[in-house]
Amino acid sequence: MIAIIDYGSGNLRSVSKALEREGADAVLVRSPEELEGARAVVLPGVGAFGDCARNLRERNLWEPIRRWIGKDKPFLGICLGYQLLFDSSEETPGETGFGFFRGKVRRFQTRGLKIPHMGWNNLALAAPGNPLWRGLTADPSVFFVHSYFPAPEDESIVTSRATYGETFAASAAAGNITGVQFHPEKSQAEGLAILGNFVASVS
Repeated sequence: MIAIIDYGSGNLRSVSKALEREGADAVLVRSPEELEGARAVVLPGVGAFGDCARNLRERNLWEPIRRWIGKDKPFLGICLGYQLLFDSSEETPGETGFGFFRGKVRRFQTRGLKIPHMGWNNLALAAPGNPLWRGLTADPSVFFVHSYFPAPEDESIVTSRATYGETFAASAAAGNITGVQFHPEKSQAEGLAILGNFVASVS
């Protein structure tokens, strides 16, 4: 069973349907008790960094997820779920993330750039051996919707980069913990292949 964290917002239905299409037993989880028996956790996210963190705490899901990540159990953070793996975000000063990856989430600064970054963009795969990239083209095109992006302190965790005015870490991974800034569930064949690889890695 793959647990999809439901914190009251997010693109849950499309993520769930995409995972199911790739053979996963995907279950929406709204309480810590529902995490029991899960093989992996997926944290999708749209909205604001601080709102998401507060909603997870109000539903008593923050600490269980933090412990899950700390035990290096299979985890995929999507968009805001990726950003929450870092220490903090310029979007919500004073609010903290899980701090699994060291670094801050920054806002795009290039003058004249349309924000949010919305649409298709190519990935430069920085870790070709990453199991999520199995079977992908050399520069897969994926779908982004975001105004902020993580800036990891440790460049060795970056598994892909994209450029929109400036080059940023489009994904990062350490052990079984992975985050992607793009939306694989909206990225057609390449995105489904990524989700399929994640499902295969925890099956």
